[in-house]
Amino acid sequence: MSLHVDRYEHRGSDSGAPLLLIHGWGMHGGMWRGVAEQLAQHCDVYAVDLPGHGYSELPSPAGGRGGGGEGRSASLSLDSLVDQLSAQFDEPLAVCGWSLGGQVALRWALRHPQQVERLVMVASTPCFVRLDGWKYALSAEILEEFAVNLQKNYAMTLKRFLSLQMRGSEQEREVLAVLRDGLFSRGEPNLAALQAGLEILRGSDQRAALPELRQATLVLAGERDTLIPHQATQYLADRIPDGRLATIRGAAHAPFLSHPDEFVGLIKDFLKG
Repeated sequence: MSLHVDRYEHRGSDSGAPLLLIHGWGMHGGMWRGVAEQLAQHCDVYAVDLPGHGYSELPSPAGGRGGGGEGRSASLSLDSLVDQLSAQFDEPLAVCGWSLGGQVALRWALRHPQQVERLVMVASTPCFVRLDGWKYALSAEILEEFAVNLQKNYAMTLKRFLSLQMRGSEQEREVLAVLRDGLFSRGEPNLAALQAGLEILRGSDQRAALPELRQATLVLAGERDTLIPHQATQYLADRIPDGRLATIRGAAHAPFLSHPDEFVGLIKDFLKG
């Protein structure tokens, strides 16, 4: 299956490995447009729509094309998502994932290390759900509530999630308006894809694999992120052999929207090594 990918061609004098941007739950690649255009001054930039999001269709379990989204699709397990992305690109990349996209990017770097040269995890964590011995996360009840409400009114559920992401951010209202305006700009996401994304968030725990990561990794956090505690991002950076943490003051869960210039500067410096 071919995924939709936006390409922002390199326009500057710098040169480096292409950079791929992976969006978060319920979103699409168009959310990156502002920072992607800036980053294209330094390298080729790609922004992908994950299956069932934006312009990327979701294959049905029988191998056909998914439409409105009844039922579940085995194509949206974490490993199958990673394998679809790996098959889409035939050159080494720097990969940047936001929130759920960070989980995908991390698994990609572990599963296909020869393809991911550098890794950026934005407002992400190795484990989104609170477990015994892991308290720096959301309660399982919150994600279960989202899963139930998706069936009742998925549009309202997504909008509520956007509000949670922006809570406490500088320019909270302005950035929330940008997110809401962009949410359905590429059509409505597939319900099965949304459900599968929540299942990844609820079931994925990659903490034990962090010491195996070979790539230099930038963990980029928002100081005021209420979804991903600071302790989780610090843990992530500490457990990765070549990991480093950068925190953007005044930002919440979407620092690339609220503080784009600082976000671009941090990634540009990191990619230069």
